[in-house]
Amino acid sequence: MRSYAGVVFGQLVFATICCFPVPVAFLLAYLAWSEGEEWAWIPLTVGLAGSALIPVMALRLARARFPRITRRDRVNDEGVQYGERTFVAWAPRSPQGHAQAQLVRADVLEASLVRYSPEGEAAWTTYGGDFTPDEFTPLVRLRLRVHAAEETEAAAGFAEFETTGEWRVPSLCLSAVTAGRLAVLVGPARPAGPAGQAGRRDRPVVTPLWPSSALLAGTRTCRVVDLEGRLTDVTRRSGRLLRQMRISRAAGGIEMAGDTIDLRRLDAHTASRYAAAAEQDRVSPEGTAPVTEPGEEARWIVDQLPGEPAAFGSVGRRWSRRGGVLVRARFLEMRATHTFQDHGPVLDTVLRIHPADGTPPFEAARRLTVPLDYLALLHRTRDVVLHAHPDGGSFVIDWARTSLLAGTTTARVIAPDGRELPLSGSPDVIWSLMNLLASHGLSNPTPVLDLRHHRMSTVAGTLLEMVPAAP
Repeated sequence: MRSYAGVVFGQLVFATICCFPVPVAFLLAYLAWSEGEEWAWIPLTVGLAGSALIPVMALRLARARFPRITRRDRVNDEGVQYGERTFVAWAPRSPQGHAQAQLVRADVLEASLVRYSPEGEAAWTTYGGDFTPDEFTPLVRLRLRVHAAEETEAAAGFAEFETTGEWRVPSLCLSAVTAGRLAVLVGPARPAGPAGQAGRRDRPVVTPLWPSSALLAGTRTCRVVDLEGRLTDVTRRSGRLLRQMRISRAAGGIEMAGDTIDLRRLDAHTASRYAAAAEQDRVSPEGTAPVTEPGEEARWIVDQLPGEPAAFGSVGRRWSRRGGVLVRARFLEMRATHTFQDHGPVLDTVLRIHPADGTPPFEAARRLTVPLDYLALLHRTRDVVLHAHPDGGSFVIDWARTSLLAGTTTARVIAPDGRELPLSGSPDVIWSLMNLLASHGLSNPTPVLDLRHHRMSTVAGTLLEMVPAAP
């Protein structure tokens, strides 16, 4: 992993090249001074101003390109309240769809990436207005099973059916595809063939609502404050969430403060409908849906998306000797911007960092480039791995370790006798192994930890004891 000093030096060279008129101004000032010209002070002033601009420009570019969190990023607003499991994702709005369309649930049976083709002409690409370009929005082919909700089946005029199509999926909503639950609008049918052709059935128009799908999938958490002020967590309660979405759509939209809907702030009619949905849930309690629906392997698009290669991670010997440690943080909020990179969007994020010294956790707000393969797993984890500076004053996001902890690639341990031990679904074990390696200054830039290597001999026994069910 590149060091911050290395990034600053690289940006300093880049800024110097961009500000090439600066040395030209100094040269012109010298020539004018040697000739005794009175205007020599003008290019000299330009050169001095440009010289001061170069380091400022370099530092700003380095901050934008290096995922480093410092004290200046701490959130000091006491009004920001995030629960321990809260996650808020602000994604672009979905199309409203036909007025007669019905809002129902669809299960993703299969998914495959069709195209993700950023031009790659620049490291950062920014668009004005409320525009998200197609080249930075993955095109995904989906096979869906569309359900007709019980209370609207008669009105909708359709029974459960399957459909296949290609849709642009906003980066912040990719996890809904992996989780396997979507909220879709089923509009009036359109002819499947030429008009008047006999024996051809009409096809309903299916439009995924991506932010609502992220909510239905459990990526974004959801809580409701009732009229008496009681707080209820409805995350991953699919039936109730769908009923709430229908009420919100009929009302023209409901404002969520963070991840919370407060019925006391709604009009009386809408609040009463929400209260009726809550009463229905109380009379017929609904179980929490699974984190991911069965058949995840058929919709596993994570391997097809760009991102940082997962690994147990590299270790700087100087950082390790001085007492540097790994710490865990958790994303609490992600908000879309209009800046993109080839391997992921640039997002405004809020993280909760848990210092290794046991001091209370704190929140930090930082604009970061988040890899697409990590975004596709937000329904399973929002954890992130940080390098803590020995003095505790700054933290650097380690995307290689974060990707391995998230499960973008299956971690494996090869025992000294050659046995292969997969660590799928064991993030706590992976975290312990990472920490032990870092504390001993041992780098392992792959997702496979081979204990047969001589450099691993001193810690092989301890590492093997951490692996569960090692035969």
